[in-house]
Amino acid sequence: MNRIEIFTDGACRGNPGKGGWGAFIRSNGKEESIYGGENDTTNNIMELTAAIKALEYLPENSRVVLTTDSKYVVQGITEWIENWKSRGWKTAAKKPVLNKELWQRLDHLTSLHSIEWQWVKGHSGHRENEIADQLANTGIDDL
Repeated sequence: MNRIEIFTDGACRGNPGKGGWGAFIRSNGKEESIYGGENDTTNNIMELTAAIKALEYLPENSRVVLTTDSKYVVQGITEWIENWKSRGWKTAAKKPVLNKELWQRLDHLTSLHSIEWQWVKGHSGHRENEIADQLANTGIDDL
């Protein structure tokens, strides 16, 4: 099975404000870009949306390495989500999980693929993360 590399980023101008998401996808030596934007959103929503849109773009049962500069996304999907589900989508403080519907979509998508999650420091010169950042900003510019 081919390994697909995905690099995602979200951006917001104002938080909340106009936001964009971007994903740079590399598979079989081919590179593709997808992006979009929303008028009234948050940075975290755009970070989640970038990962969701990228995974939805792939055929099921893909083997994926997904790299993001969002600790919120990586920690949420690899550390926090099982506890949220067991507590009925409540945080440890018994408050509703923010962006629950997006987390549920991402959780479902993780069941359709084999995913290795990686975090990279944003704005640190990482080529593919910089491309994903540019895509997210294009998503805002195109609104």
